Amino acid sequence: MLRETIQKETIAAMKGGDKPRTAALRLIQAKIKDRDIELRTGKAPENDDDLVIDVLQKMAKQRRESIQMYEEGGRQELAEQEKGELAVIEAFLPTQMSAEETSVAIEQVKADLGADSLKDMGRVMAELKTRHGALLDMSKASGLVKASLS
Repeated sequence: MLRETIQKETIAAMKGGDKPRTAALRLIQAKIKDRDIELRTGKAPENDDDLVIDVLQKMAKQRRESIQMYEEGGRQELAEQEKGELAVIEAFLPTQMSAEETSVAIEQVKADLGADSLKDMGRVMAELKTRHGALLDMSKASGLVKASLS
């Protein structure tokens, strides 16, 4: 499972003296623990890897936004730190679908649901997330779905 892999990588990074990687891996573990605490009152997902992947995707998105803001603000050293963390996070994420694969998946879901207008966007997005959640960048998919339904 992904959670154990992250734990083993943290130990290996600590033993290897790789401080930036260790720090990034500890951040990941902290976010996963935060999500576990949040879910104590709610319903935990069936598959633990789905929870970990969801946490990692959100962390990656935050890092990309931070990198952009730091570069626009002329804070290159902070942008580089965020890029290092992003590289560690992305190492644990499954490979994302390409734009062509995403378009094919969208067309398949549209055909299966009979979706043909923007009113169906919510249903299409929900089905895409169910079928391809971990492999799909939902923010990019949203724009493609909107374009395909208009």
